[in-house]
Amino acid sequence: MTYCLGIITRFGLVMAADSRTNAGVDYVSTYQKLFDFSVPEERVILICTSGNLSITQGVLTEVQRDLRQPESSNLHTFPHLYDVARYLGSKIRYIQEQDRPWLEKDGIDAQCSLLLGGQIRGEEPALFLIYSQGNCIQATPETPFLQVGETKYGKPILDRTLSYETSLADAAKCALLSIDSTMKSNISVGPPIDLVMVQADQFKVTHRLRLRTGDPYLAKMRKLWESALKQAFDQMPPIEWDYSDPVDQEELLD
Repeated sequence: MTYCLGIITRFGLVMAADSRTNAGVDYVSTYQKLFDFSVPEERVILICTSGNLSITQGVLTEVQRDLRQPESSNLHTFPHLYDVARYLGSKIRYIQEQDRPWLEKDGIDAQCSLLLGGQIRGEEPALFLIYSQGNCIQATPETPFLQVGETKYGKPILDRTLSYETSLADAAKCALLSIDSTMKSNISVGPPIDLVMVQADQFKVTHRLRLRTGDPYLAKMRKLWESALKQAFDQMPPIEWDYSDPVDQEELLD
């Protein structure tokens, strides 16, 4: 399992991913999940991968092979980011068509999904979730984030904190808190954490981080967040119970 997310705001794009892959409790590895295929001054193309590792690596291999053949359609020739999303979807289907029968024969899940974020000159920044079937959806101002992988633990903070008007700096902090919350609850998600922030209309990646196990910022962020949550919890007013029997209220509170 892994966890990747993308956030899009009026000001640009943030993408983040962990690097943990496991095939059981006794086989845990580290693999990069966030990839940069940008062409400075022309287009930003960022891809996060989740799911069956052999399928996603096959997709990336096909993508890189096309990039080495200028006469073919590739990430750098499509005029719209939506076209790039459809292209990546077709690559997923292509690899799955070859491998799925053999994987399913041994009960191995062939599912995968991708996040595509970026901006092509002449368009606004965009963020897409590409499903295992090859189709895709796009983030909107009403829903300014998309997730793949182990999504449930990191979603509440995104729901409560983010909007399309959130600054990129705050969106980046929110992304790290979302991943940290997931790591706290699920050992199948873990560092290194890759984080990228891209300003709208800059057409290049200028902010990039890789946070490894024991990173001081991650440790400080977790400590402050847990302290703030505990303080907020302590400030919640008592529940106003509707007592239906004559039990001593002081006895209930003891």
